[in-house]
Amino acid sequence: MLTFNDIKNDREISTYIRKADDAMCAIGYTEHSFPHVLKCADQAAFILNALDYPPRVAELARIAGYLHDIGNVINRQDHAHSGAVMSFQLLHSRGMDPEELATVACAIGNHDEATGAPINAVAAALILADKSDVRRSRVRNADYLTSDIHDRVNYAVEESSLALDTAGMNIALRLTIDTGQNVVMDYFEIFLSRMLFCRRAAEYLNLCFNLVINDVELL
Repeated sequence: MLTFNDIKNDREISTYIRKADDAMCAIGYTEHSFPHVLKCADQAAFILNALDYPPRVAELARIAGYLHDIGNVINRQDHAHSGAVMSFQLLHSRGMDPEELATVACAIGNHDEATGAPINAVAAALILADKSDVRRSRVRNADYLTSDIHDRVNYAVEESSLALDTAGMNIALRLTIDTGQNVVMDYFEIFLSRMLFCRRAAEYLNLCFNLVINDVELL
């Protein structure tokens, strides 16, 4: 049985993740390397473990989280689709069970809000983990005058956490934003579609999604 540690310690896969982030750096995008994919892997697995999904399903979510941005090594455009194809080939060649392989590839292929949907529990957990990773440390260009709006929003986020209340079946993205660096409306300008995508993912898991910025519930 292929494990997350097998994937994490795989030199070929690590190379593709590193080179994918190099491509993101070249076009001025926020960090998409090991800090991001490891955070997504851990968060996706945490969500499913907390909701009492089978441990193996949570393990598949961890694998999907680690591999989800590998398609950026091909191109940022449609990276979810190319990443799903790459992951399919990589996992197939390493002997993953077809049922599990289909689950992981489908989750990766559906993690982008432009074309995706929470089609299974692994996909839903991945969407929540990926879209909630908003933080200052992902910004490569801290120059406010030359950075784009994505960088400015990420740089303005001083603290972020994804809080899961299993008793109330609620999951909340809580952000502390420095409004001197940015205004809350900038966040909504570029992230509203992502937050609505998170709501759909949460609903798949029978959760209610909330967005809380500076202690004010906005969604």
